[in-house]
Parts: sequence; structure tokens; C-alpha cells
Amino acid sequence: MDAIVLYPSPGMGHLISMVELGKLIVNLHPSISIIILATTPSFNTGSTAAYIRHVSATTPSITFHHLPTIKLDPSTYTSIEAVTFDLLHLNNPFVCEALQSISTSSTIAAIIMDLFCTPALSVAADLKIPAYYFFTSGAGLLALFLYIPTIDKTTTKSFNEVSTLLHVPSLPPIPSFDMIMPMLDRTSSEYASFVHFASQLPKAAGVIVNTFENLEHKQVKAINEGECLPDVPTPPVFCVGPLIAADGQGGSGGRHECLSWLDSQPGESVVFLCFGSLGVFSAKQLKEIAVGLERSEQRVLLVRELKLALPMTVADDGFVSAAEVEKRVRELMESEGGRLVRDRVTVASEEAKLAMKEGGSSHRALVKLVESLKLR
Repeated sequence: MDAIVLYPSPGMGHLISMVELGKLIVNLHPSISIIILATTPSFNTGSTAAYIRHVSATTPSITFHHLPTIKLDPSTYTSIEAVTFDLLHLNNPFVCEALQSISTSSTIAAIIMDLFCTPALSVAADLKIPAYYFFTSGAGLLALFLYIPTIDKTTTKSFNEVSTLLHVPSLPPIPSFDMIMPMLDRTSSEYASFVHFASQLPKAAGVIVNTFENLEHKQVKAINEGECLPDVPTPPVFCVGPLIAADGQGGSGGRHECLSWLDSQPGESVVFLCFGSLGVFSAKQLKEIAVGLERSEQRVLLVRELKLALPMTVADDGFVSAAEVEKRVRELMESEGGRLVRDRVTVASEEAKLAMKEGGSSHRALVKLVESLKLR
């Protein structure tokens, strides 16, 4: 029997979206076996136990192989990224053992790994298993990551030391101090890890992206035409998203009460704030957000890119005031500019549904991906 091994990063958003990818592959090719290499960190990365139980009970073609727990103390690391990267590096011997074990009863057609699981790329190469990357974010961030090695060669200074604009194909100019936080300090281990991960992307048999073409047409086009990898060929890119767990099947395992509250609100009347499963704020900043939202007098459910949100003015220390939160929420919900943003969100939502239907762009990309795996 052919098998595909999926190796997600332990973060909740990383694991769930990759498992949803596995479900789509099984739907297209029911005879395939999907095996998830699940990392069990000794630190919190979001609750996924209920979701894993649900998938195991309802999708017999998908099984979870739990890698041994490696105990690491996050307090001894500079960031959650640093401890996660160390964990995934230390996982390599267990990943190798798992792949060798699976190979005794199945033919592994490919391993699809999270970008953060890059250390396993060498394991796959040694075992002669085709390796694909799964990129949980959109094409815009993929364009940046593909271009990071090029940026790295052009400067010796840290991004937080200079005030300059970074020019990445297909993206608007990025202020250097707006680079993702783990990369701001060039001397950090996190910076070195991200540059290394990015440099390995061209070595993959393909890159699977959790987006759809109409949402990021400009970025997808630039990537496919090689603009983001000026020195080496760009691997095939498959935009198969959006990959979302079905209602009531996310990390908590049940339908959250906030969804019932949402159902009871008038249409297009709620502001949605999303900070990610590991979003962290100081008590002072959280209070300012809460006060600003309260003053806005809008319905709020506690995202900025793709022109689907409005920017916040941030102080030099990264602090956003309650007045700024109130101003932007009111602008989003009451101004003409805000109405245009809301209209774009509505259009994007409908386009996402069409992309996932048979014949849609994401469905066609998924078919091409499965064809590239050369399954029997």
C-alpha cells in the first residue's frame, strides 16, 4: 500500500491545517494511507487532543504516529520559536526510525513537512523519499521567505538596527523593523534558523500553500515566474487552500460558544480580531485593546494584510493605544473605506468557497499535487 507521511510543526494551526490537507488527499485517492508524525512538546502549543481523537475516530485512512516526548524547558530559551526549532531538530532520530518502520509495510510515496520541520529534509534525502513542504501561511509570506536568502546577502546589519525598506517581488515595501520578530536580530539563533529554512525551500519536490490563487494572484504569479528565487529554479507550487477544520472539529473538539453568539448577531456587524493560537500581549497592552474596543461600541469577536483590514498606528515601542484601537474599529465599521474593506472580505469569502469546489483553482491544484506523487 502507498502511504504519504505528513510531518507538521506542533503548533495547533500547523497541525490542523496539515491534517485537513491529508483528508483532501484521501478524498481524491481513497486507497492511500496518511500517517501523521505527531510531535508532543512538553510546552503549550494549543490544544489538539480532541481534534486528533475526532480524526482518528472518523477517518480510518489517517493514523497518528506519536513521536517520543522530548522534555525541554522553554524558560531557558529566548523565544517559543527557539525552543520549537530545537525540539524539531532533536526529533530527527525519531523521524528516521518512524519512516524506516513505516517502510516495512508501506511504500512511502512522499513526506510532506512543515517548513519548521526542515531538519527532516536530510532524513528524507537519505531514505530517498520525495519531500514536499507545506506552508501554513499564504503566498505573500512564502514570497518573503523565498527571498530571505537574497536579502540576507545584501546586508550585515540586523533589521532592528536600520530604518530601511525591504523590496520583495510582488509585495509592497516592508519597513525593516516590521520584519517578523524572530528575525529582527541578525545575531540570534532564530534568525539563523529562518534563513536556513528559507534556503532549503528550493530543494523540495514541491511547495503546498494554504491559500487560493484569487486571494494572492500577484504573489502566486511572481513565485511561479521565479522572481522570488533569482538564482535557482522555483519548485512547483500548489495553492490548495483555504484548509479549515469543519465546524465543531477544531482544537477544542466542540462548537465554541462564541459561534453561537456570532449566529445571533446581525449580518456583517462583528469585528473579528485574531492574534493566533500563541498570541501574547502584556497586561497593559491587553487593557488598551479592551478599552478601545469597548469605546468603539461595536460588536467584537476576539487580522492586517491582503487589504482585508485597516492598519493601526503603532508607537516606537510597539504599543497601540486604546484611542487608536477605537478609531480604527469605528473606521472599519462606520466609514466608506471600511465598507469597501468589508465588501472585499465578502467577495474573498465567496471566492474561497469556489476555489475548493470541484473544478475550482484549489481543487485543480490538489489534483496536480496528487498526480505528482505518482501514487499506484
